[in-house]
Amino acid sequence: MENEVVQQTVNIYAYLGAAICALPMAAVAWGLSKLWTTLIETVGRNPQSRKDVTLFGFVGMGSIEAVALYMLIIAILLLIM
Repeated sequence: MENEVVQQTVNIYAYLGAAICALPMAAVAWGLSKLWTTLIETVGRNPQSRKDVTLFGFVGMGSIEAVALYMLIIAILLLIM
């Protein structure tokens, strides 16, 4: 009986941890939308800077997406273990 209560408590904390890991996904979505909005505005104002801005945009996009992937992996590990 006591083992069952402990296991249920661990499951509750695992689901809570996975939910907390989902919170940075909103920040990632906001960051990506801000990045692309800024890129479009910059190219619209100065079309000659398109190559430079695109390169930095893809590097920034990769950095922002890395946060989302790390949180996804942590959430999956919490739910599996």
